[in-house]
Amino acid sequence: MDEVLFQQHGTTCKMWVAPEERDPVIHHHPTRKSVGYYGAVRLCDGKFVYQREPEVFNAETCQRFLKHLRKKTARTNRKVIVIADNARYHHAKLHKPWRDACADKFVLDFLPAYSPELNPTERVWKMTRRGCTHNRYFPTLDSVIAAVEPQFDRWQKGNETLRRLCAGI
Repeated sequence: MDEVLFQQHGTTCKMWVAPEERDPVIHHHPTRKSVGYYGAVRLCDGKFVYQREPEVFNAETCQRFLKHLRKKTARTNRKVIVIADNARYHHAKLHKPWRDACADKFVLDFLPAYSPELNPTERVWKMTRRGCTHNRYFPTLDSVIAAVEPQFDRWQKGNETLRRLCAGI
């Protein structure tokens, strides 16, 4: 389990610059607008579960995603271990009673501090950026959503690439 922000401004820019201009100043669109997502990958088949979070990541939104994830995985009737980083809202007191209540079938296992390279979902975000947002201009935040969510929807059905990417095979 992890979270990500996709920002509206682009990552690269190509343009013609006059030869006498040695150090051109490139102004990006003046926005800090972004859309966030929680996401998790089931390692056995590469199914991706996500939830858009347009406002802020906090204990309430984390609990909402955990409940969504629990609902999606409850049909398997197997114990689910969710690997999460050490963001404060993953450990929040707000949802600790809920986590304790479903601990027999749904457990959060926390990674060591400052180790994003161990979180498999980080690889999914990197792949999403490469395939959906890199080298593109997004005039609106809705265009960012329209670029990433179709990919997320395809991954919800299961994906061998995601399975291999996150399982480290």
